[in-house]
Amino acid sequence: MQNFRLPSRLVAEAVKGEAIEQRFKIARNEFGPECIYRIHDPADDATWGFVAVDNLVRGRGLGGVRLAPDVTVDEVYGLAAAMTMKSSAAMLPLGGAKSGLRVEPRYFADKPEEKRALVAMFAEALWGIPDYIPGPDMGTNETDMQTIYEVFAQKNGAANHGRGGVGRPPAKGGFPLDEWAITAHGLFAAAIASEKHIPDFRIKDSSVVIQGFGNVGAPIAEKLASLGARIVGASDINAGLYNPAGLDVPQLLALRRSPAGLAGYTGPVKHRFDGEHLDRMMEMPCTILVPAARPHAIHPDNAPHIHTRIVLQGANNPADLVSEYFLQHRRGIVCLTDFIANSGGVIAAFIEAKADVDAEFRARVMAEDGKGRAFIEKVVTRIITENIDEMFARRASHRAKDITWREIAHEMARDRLRPAADGKLKVLPELL
Repeated sequence: MQNFRLPSRLVAEAVKGEAIEQRFKIARNEFGPECIYRIHDPADDATWGFVAVDNLVRGRGLGGVRLAPDVTVDEVYGLAAAMTMKSSAAMLPLGGAKSGLRVEPRYFADKPEEKRALVAMFAEALWGIPDYIPGPDMGTNETDMQTIYEVFAQKNGAANHGRGGVGRPPAKGGFPLDEWAITAHGLFAAAIASEKHIPDFRIKDSSVVIQGFGNVGAPIAEKLASLGARIVGASDINAGLYNPAGLDVPQLLALRRSPAGLAGYTGPVKHRFDGEHLDRMMEMPCTILVPAARPHAIHPDNAPHIHTRIVLQGANNPADLVSEYFLQHRRGIVCLTDFIANSGGVIAAFIEAKADVDAEFRARVMAEDGKGRAFIEKVVTRIITENIDEMFARRASHRAKDITWREIAHEMARDRLRPAADGKLKVLPELL
């Protein structure tokens, strides 16, 4: 971090067709990727990151901007493909995309001007990718989305361009997706919907372990606790805490943005994890496990040691298919697939992008509370509840009894990537 310097500028190099596999060793399938862009500094050709536009059948690709020092093209493509499935399953007129820059976001904690300069350079490169609508992700926030929006407005010659960034400050016309905890609201809806399908499962008196106490993990803890759940485990990059009697949720929330994070927790704990043992917290017994951090948190090495009833997937791609198969068929664990359960953010992002260019639609969004939050929460609840209901219905009637929850979710999304009998793609009427 001490040797960081800004690039001279950033440009996007497009790689399409067969060249994607030759260049990046990424095999194309019937759905994508459409194009992968290498983001580089032309002064020294140093690679700064990647943009993956996966599928455009339903519309332009929407996906977050991730900042991480170890971000790879495979990770960005995998997340873009997940966004394709997420947008399709949610019946949105959107495709899937994602981007990532190889930088350490913590470096910018006391250097906001440097971050703004980098994000503005990235936006200059993104303007040349009209099929990509950027939004917030790990390491980026509403201020960064406003920077992208302003660069796009300058390029466009006017605001209200509908290109993103989405998730901007409300004072600037955006919807604060993290402040309103929209992704967590969707997870909450998924958990509530599951109560009627899983025998003897109730949120009240359940025990919850949350891996990644951030923009998704913290508010879902608060929401589940409000219905009587007991938060027994929580972790961030600093520490993992487990206490079967329950953790002090208000204290966890207060510590979330402190420099030491959850390492500063002073309440009683039975187990405290840090360093290389941090992920062991996910192996602690609970009713609901919420992986809400990086991809592949659940893998073949730790899957046999996970003791839970439900995996409520807050992160994107938190487990591979082999591990999910093992959890489901060897352990009887229900895995509520990421792009079904955590799709609240992309639903809200689409609503913001459409409201930016459609005044009549924006008036409908704002009608109930003057902010748009009530409209968004109702739409998110409806879409995710209906999708959870359909997942359980499909599994009950499926000919392949060993099918996984993820395979069912993919089946739903693929069906919605194909036009119906009338030649139209299915879209929720409230979003037209």
